[in-house]
Amino acid sequence: MLYWNIFLAFFIPGIVGYGGGPASIPLVQNEVVNRYGWLTVNEFSEVLALGNTLPGPIATKMAGYIGFQQGGVLGAVVGIFATVAPSLILMIALLGILYKFKNSPRVKNMTMLIRPTIAILLGIMAYQFFKTSYFDIGMVQTLFLIVISFLLMEKWKIHPAFVIIGSLGYGAIFLS
Repeated sequence: MLYWNIFLAFFIPGIVGYGGGPASIPLVQNEVVNRYGWLTVNEFSEVLALGNTLPGPIATKMAGYIGFQQGGVLGAVVGIFATVAPSLILMIALLGILYKFKNSPRVKNMTMLIRPTIAILLGIMAYQFFKTSYFDIGMVQTLFLIVISFLLMEKWKIHPAFVIIGSLGYGAIFLS
């Protein structure tokens, strides 16, 4: 039953998470935090931050890590397969139709209507991370990390992976 739950936890966001990894992250969070209770919001944010520092698609990295954490190597395999299965199935089944209608105005309009939904889901997730950070480490530490991260990435053009690693180091040294 555990492997079936791992499969569903990553297959469902893969089916409804139109737009790739960033669109499916809030859906994965809902499954692993709210539905199955495998991680807390704070633990999920740490997995997300760690996954963002590594190369490759975020959804498969998170599925592999969480699947391994819950069910060992087989759990990781099931999680990764569940993440890529919706795309694989749809690509095989609908490749001809998609190619035929790729320039259709209706398809383009549908894509434009989905983007605001993704933005709202990402905003909700950011708010939840901020709220958790505020209650766990306080407003001063939270604002400090936000301002420093913003300056490093926007003003000094430091790669986000290095900012995340630095934030993890800061947390390990000053917030543990």
